[in-house]
Amino acid sequence: MSLVRLAIIVLTLAGAVGLALSNPTMDDYLQFVEQELGRAIDRMDQHTPSREQQLIRGVFSSQSKKLIAGVVRPATVRRNWGLVSQYETQIADAKVVVLGVGGRFIPIKGLEETTLRIGRMAF
Repeated sequence: MSLVRLAIIVLTLAGAVGLALSNPTMDDYLQFVEQELGRAIDRMDQHTPSREQQLIRGVFSSQSKKLIAGVVRPATVRRNWGLVSQYETQIADAKVVVLGVGGRFIPIKGLEETTLRIGRMAF
């Protein structure tokens, strides 16, 4: 076996181990959803009065963990494939599919729509 082939094999294995070790957990996913909800609230309709926006932000910041734990966690299925994970959340007739790889999340389907629905459910 040549040195180049050996180096390629070692680098490939090292990359696979790195991906496996950085595969996001369910808690990482829930934190990601919480951040996305926060961003959606920040992008709220600008016609909403500022006092109402402040109230919504205040309620969200104090209740977001309960909302995520009570609504998102029970509705989410994680498929762990070792190097990547697929998270599928079904809420209010909307389906979100997100891939978790390398400590990051890649929305595949329905994230924006469902984020808005979860935000409305909170209020």
